[in-house]
Amino acid sequence: MNKSQNPFRNIDEYHASCSSDVRKMLEQLRIAILQAAPKATETISYNMPSFRHKKALVYYAAHKEHIGFYPTPGPIKQFAKELQPYKTSKGAIQFPLNKALPLGLIKKIVRFRLAEVNGVSPSQKKT
Repeated sequence: MNKSQNPFRNIDEYHASCSSDVRKMLEQLRIAILQAAPKATETISYNMPSFRHKKALVYYAAHKEHIGFYPTPGPIKQFAKELQPYKTSKGAIQFPLNKALPLGLIKKIVRFRLAEVNGVSPSQKKT
């Protein structure tokens, strides 16, 4: 949650800037993303953790009261019903810090996003 003006060089550095409770949640999120997209490359983009496969898959960022998860608009539309308990916008989902992360849903979102990037239609992908 450090809004440092100095750019982070890697995800570990980003996580280290957060409190231990938030860091644990970020690590859970990171693991879920990599389980769903094991060939994804970790990077920092827009000074936040980003995962790429051919192009950007998802991003996330720690905020004061939530973790922002940015999977682009497609997955948010696809999983709108399951995302009802969370605040969403066109390209973002807010996971409150005081609740457990929905890791199963996050994995489904990442797999859907991976299918989008690979040019597989939603009817052809596995969730």
